Amino acid sequence: MKSILPDQYAVEKQFNSRVDNFFAKYEISKKLRRCNFRKTKGFSCLEIFKFIFLLVFSGKNLYRTLQSETDSGMPQKDTIYRFLNSCRYNWRKFLLTLSSTIIKETIEPLKPHSWKNVLILDDSLYSRNRSKAVELLARVRDHVEHKYVLGFRMLTLGWSDGNTFLPVAFSLLSSENEHNRLCGINQRLDKRTTGYKRRMESIKKSTEVMFDLLRQAQEHGIKARYLLFDSWFAFPAIICKVREHRLHVICMLKSMKKVLYTYKGEKMNLDTLYKELLKKPGRAKILANAFVVIGNDSNGNPVPARILFVRDPNRSKKWLALLTTDLELTDEEIIQIYGKRWNIEVFFKTTKSFLKLAKEFQGRSYDSMVAHTTIVFCRYIMLALENRESKDPRTLGNLFYLCCDELKDISFTEAFQLILTIFKNTLRKYLTITDRALQDLIQEFISCLPAFLKDRLQLSSCES
Repeated sequence: MKSILPDQYAVEKQFNSRVDNFFAKYEISKKLRRCNFRKTKGFSCLEIFKFIFLLVFSGKNLYRTLQSETDSGMPQKDTIYRFLNSCRYNWRKFLLTLSSTIIKETIEPLKPHSWKNVLILDDSLYSRNRSKAVELLARVRDHVEHKYVLGFRMLTLGWSDGNTFLPVAFSLLSSENEHNRLCGINQRLDKRTTGYKRRMESIKKSTEVMFDLLRQAQEHGIKARYLLFDSWFAFPAIICKVREHRLHVICMLKSMKKVLYTYKGEKMNLDTLYKELLKKPGRAKILANAFVVIGNDSNGNPVPARILFVRDPNRSKKWLALLTTDLELTDEEIIQIYGKRWNIEVFFKTTKSFLKLAKEFQGRSYDSMVAHTTIVFCRYIMLALENRESKDPRTLGNLFYLCCDELKDISFTEAFQLILTIFKNTLRKYLTITDRALQDLIQEFISCLPAFLKDRLQLSSCES
């Protein structure tokens, strides 16, 4: 007898096939092995990685998933946490390798040559405000709420062609000030491991770590012409050092009295410079611009730059200042390229709101937070590629909810199938009825169901 539900796992197979294609196309298994992901027994690293990767799309947390599944072939809680807590896995190298492969093999061959690739640097709060015993937990400044909270600063470097944003590397920064750190480094950790190096990096200044991320991205062949960042990193010394990495800078400036620019042989801050310039009349969006020298590189050569003053769209009597070291760009190109920086803000919002960044696991080790953050970034990469290849103008949030709805439909279908099975067994137990009559009874019951239920369940007529 054929099942009343033609294939209750059809939707699940369709979703899993997309994940399988992503894992196969970019050889996730090989990349894990090259980054020191190895286990001597039990579940392979790829199986555990994929289990955690798919967890968010089921709409259930780890506990509920382990309680609801009866499959003994699924990794257990201790196995998962041992995987996340390992200090020997090179998560940074894995993310760099995956991103560089996608850029070189998938995006670059199909991208118009006129599109300008950019690297985007920004930090975001990685909150652990309810924790007390997390390794390297520190008091960090929340720039949105303007107060100190417990957690980390997630310094992230991303790549974008203007259409697709891919996270390239990140570092969960604690505090370089020991008095701001609530917990220290695990003293039992082997200092030769990758995990120990990650911890030592986390207590450096963010301006030092950003150049480590840049260097490693360039070593993996991730190419871009511009580095974009906001005013938090817009200091002349940093901009001059970025130029030594063969990158042009486009950034937002903030007015600071002690940050000076050389204009016509005189040093002046941003406010004074704006007063010296001739402004365009009327309601022009671009108010003025100036060619300045921001400092000297390591060889003592002056670093020229151009500062563009534009009208603040939120406050008509105020202005915003953009700086670029590429003197050949037009005013419109400077604004257009800097607009790509918004991609990283969308990325932060998506990972926190939809992909459960810093919420899915509450591990106490620094390694577990790095591991889970990398897996969350990989989820975003898959959704970004789906969004790029899709013909429909769906946002990443729409794609996420679509995947979740597909898996929820599977659960609903399975539950209905279970109810029908129990119903048939009960009828056989208390009634003397032939299989043919039982089948006719079930078919009559299905025909009386509302149309929307039959459509959702994809019910078909049963045949002997």
